[in-house]
Amino acid sequence: MNTLIRPAATVILMREALDGFEVFMLKRSTRSAFGSIYVFPGGTVDAEDSSKELYKHCEGFNDVKASAMLGVKKDGLAYWVACIRECFEEAGILLTNEDDPLLGDPKRLNYYRDKLNSHQIAFKEICCNEGLRLRANNIVPCAHWVTPTIEPKRFDTRFFLVKVNANQLGMHDGFELTDSFWIQPQEALKRLERGEMNMIMPTINNLTKLCEFSSSKDAFNYFYALGENGISTILPKFIKKDGEWLGFLPGEEGYDDI
Repeated sequence: MNTLIRPAATVILMREALDGFEVFMLKRSTRSAFGSIYVFPGGTVDAEDSSKELYKHCEGFNDVKASAMLGVKKDGLAYWVACIRECFEEAGILLTNEDDPLLGDPKRLNYYRDKLNSHQIAFKEICCNEGLRLRANNIVPCAHWVTPTIEPKRFDTRFFLVKVNANQLGMHDGFELTDSFWIQPQEALKRLERGEMNMIMPTINNLTKLCEFSSSKDAFNYFYALGENGISTILPKFIKKDGEWLGFLPGEEGYDDI
């Protein structure tokens, strides 16, 4: 019996810092999937994310371009919408045009976020009610991971980078997510080594890649320059040897033998 693979989107928020740049990370609670680990905001792509009404709110971007960038036939833009929705739900940061009135009304912004997280309103309604202009053109794909076949829950996850204004602080929801902070990629990896932050392989690999760049602009421009379908898919494979699981990534010796 084949396990259902669900599409998912994860967004790596970046902001400039005094020395380099920082990314926004969250700690998942024990009650959520992948509990007690540190992650970037994200989740599954909902059916509504491919709504043509929502697509109209994506400023300067369309499904043809988004789909070409991901190498899919259609509804690639649903991943961008999912990024924006999940970012608002989990981090409290709304990736919309900076002069949209809603950004200047924290009370109303929190009202919508609470309603969205309690499933009392759909993201599409918020966009329509407020005439939001979603900053889809400020989001670029940077990685593509598929959950290994040994896992009971599998996801086809696209990772994206987005630059945000330094005054957007972000805040976890206090339910599925119990902590949040901005941190430089290098420092996050140091905390991993010290056993202070537990992370899974895709998060670690994305942080490692970001350490190659001196600014969020450099990172964004690098991945943007990869163009259409420029991101390779990573499907880790595992074998059990002497009672322990050994993992392999594409390109590593032994990967093609599994």
